[in-house]
This record gives sequence, C-alpha cells and structure tokens, in this order.
Amino acid sequence: MELKNAKQLKGTVSIPGDKSISHRAIMFGSISNGITEITNFLQGADCFSTISCFQKMGIEIENTADRVIVYGKGLHGLSTPTDVLDVGNSGTTTRLISGILAGQSFSATLNGDASIQTRPMKRIITPLSQMGADIRSLKGNDCAPLEFHPAKLKGITYNSPVASAQVKSCILLAGLYADGTTTVTEPVLSRNHTELMLRAFGADISSKASTASIQPNPVLEGLKIEVPGDISSAAYFIAAGLLVPNSEILIKNVGINPTRDGILKVALAMGGNITKENERIVSGESVCDLLVCSSSLKGTTVEGELIPALIDEIPMIAVMAAFAEGTTIIRDAAELKVKESNRIETVADNLKRMGADVETTEDGMIIRGGKVLHPCEFDSYLDHRIAMSFAVGALALDKESSMKDAECVNISYPKFYEELYKLAK
Repeated sequence: MELKNAKQLKGTVSIPGDKSISHRAIMFGSISNGITEITNFLQGADCFSTISCFQKMGIEIENTADRVIVYGKGLHGLSTPTDVLDVGNSGTTTRLISGILAGQSFSATLNGDASIQTRPMKRIITPLSQMGADIRSLKGNDCAPLEFHPAKLKGITYNSPVASAQVKSCILLAGLYADGTTTVTEPVLSRNHTELMLRAFGADISSKASTASIQPNPVLEGLKIEVPGDISSAAYFIAAGLLVPNSEILIKNVGINPTRDGILKVALAMGGNITKENERIVSGESVCDLLVCSSSLKGTTVEGELIPALIDEIPMIAVMAAFAEGTTIIRDAAELKVKESNRIETVADNLKRMGADVETTEDGMIIRGGKVLHPCEFDSYLDHRIAMSFAVGALALDKESSMKDAECVNISYPKFYEELYKLAK
C-alpha cells in the first residue's frame, strides 16, 4: 500500500470506541442479567471475535449500526459451546475469557490464529491452576489452544509478576466463580477498566493502590455503556498533529483514564502542544477532547511505572523519537516482545529502514533523534500498531512511502487510513 506524506494536517477526528472497554462490555454483559446496551462499540476484528465466542455459548448479541445489544443470561447462564471458541488475533479475548471459562460447568476449547498460538499463556495458567481450574495447553507449550474442564474454584491471593490488565482481569473474572475472596496485587497498577466496569454491573470489588479484590457470586445486572474513544487509537493522531508542520487537529471523545494516559505524559514531556478541552465523565470513565498542534519535539526517557499506561503506544512514541532532537530511552518494556509481533525488533527494523539511529536492548530501545529520515518500504509484520505508527511517520517524510500488509489495521481501526488522510492538506 502507498503511504502518503503531507505538508500539514487540519480538521477534526472522532476516533472509534476503546478496544479494551468494548471487549469487557460484551463479556460482562453476557454474564449479567438482562439487557446491556453498548454505544460507540469498536467495530474491529478483535471485538468481533469476542462477540462470536459468547454467541457460541448461547448469548444473543445484536450488532447494529449504532449500538450493540447483549441479552445476558446471568453469571451461570452460559452453555456448552457449539464449536471451538475462536479468538482470532485477540490476546484480550483469550486471557479474559479464560477466567470465565475456568468457572463453568461445561468443557470448552479456546484457539486462535498463528500469532495467538505463540503468545504466552502461562501467566494465566499458573494463577488459574492455583485456584483449582482444570486448564491445559493442548500442545504442552503454555500457549493456545487451551482446553477447559469443569472445576471447583477457590479464592486466592496472587502476587502477579507482571503488571498486566489481562492477567489481573482473568483472575478477577475467575474469582466471580470461586468459593471466597480473590485478590490480585501487581508490581504497579495496570489499566483498571475491569474494576470500574464490574463494579458498575454490581460486583463487590475493591481496589487500593495496585491491589484489587473481588467477592464471589454477585448478582450482575445489565446496563447502558457508552464506550469512550480509544486513547491507543488517538495516539496516532496526537503524533501526526505534533510531527507534521503547520498542523492543528481536534481529536474528540478520547478516554483519558489515568491508567491509560501515558502517551499524553510522554508527548508533553517531549514538548508537545496538547490542550485538553471539554473534560467529562462518560460511563464511569474520564473523557475529553484533545487539541493538538505542530511542535518541535525533544528526546525523553520512558520507563518504570509509566510503561503499563502506554505499552501499546510505544511503537508510536518510538517514531516520534526518531523525528525529535536528542536521545529517547525506552526501558522496562520487555512486554513488547510478546505482543502481536516482537515490537522491540519490528519497531527497530522499520526505524532503520527510514534512516533512524536506533539500538535495541533487552527491555526496550535507544533512539538518537535528529537524523535525516527518508521514505522507504515499511513492513507491518501483520501487527496493526506497527502499521499505524509508521503510516503516521510516513506523513512527515518528504515523499510517499509504502507499507507491506497494511490492511492489518482492521484488527483495531478499520477506517484508520481514511480518517488519517482526510486531514492531509
């Protein structure tokens, strides 16, 4: 695919619904009583995988142009799947649904595409097994396909070695079916959409610092959810507005949950001109509009407790760093190795293709900005975040570039290129 370059970007964009929240709304609505109505749902391949899995377990879900309606059957209302539960490319679906499947009275098999079959599942197999779950990796490699059989779960206190909302959520969801309190403590707090949303559905869940606890067997009731815009998707427009000269973009309806807003902190630290407007609360989540203007960026250090709040945005931050003056250091981000691609390697490869000075490390990379960058052929490695990050980088080059397997953006943002290029002048 040809990637455009631009002299400036002007206009307004409303980004699609948050992927993490869209997944959870389907899952939690399915195990609640009555109707859950979801607006601004993310119409992407990963979220369609979640819908499909719950439909196979007997949940009626209507996906219309303006809303998704889930006809929940309660905590114990799921039925034996009609087929293998296919999660596609979705790690969120895989790990979260595993917590629910661990507590069911039926057997189920969970599988996905070639990428999912290489992603590490020991991080959920270990705590679920401690709870008494009958879960096994069919290939014996701690990856999908996973098989579940009925088991009696017990509440546990688990110290997670990784700060991962997927791991935390999996354990808390299994805790709904346990015989006592289930508690998870993380090294640092990961995104907290599960805690906020389960509480809204009626779960007895408490959180303090990086610890969350849940009580079993709640009565969950369906509700109306307006999904805020996904800050991970907004990140590409934030970066585009900062990088392309003479640009001004208003990004509407962006979720700015403090466990997710690391991209804003880094962009501001790099000298970005970003203004929050119309701040408000939508379905329990902080939301605002962002006005982004062209800026001269400088290098920064991205590390520590900030990493869980921007792990998906690191490819975009790395591209920004290549255009910035000075050195940017990214560390404590070894989690990048087990995403849809090894994002340390795939980011570095694409940065080098356009002439950037980048050095990989065990847990991140060092990017020395200020080099002369040039158009090239990028490779998405079938990773949607790699594709979108370098499509934005291409905008700031002096001629058109190209992208191999650019269509992988359909996983999270099917209209990405259309929305991006309509801003180009």
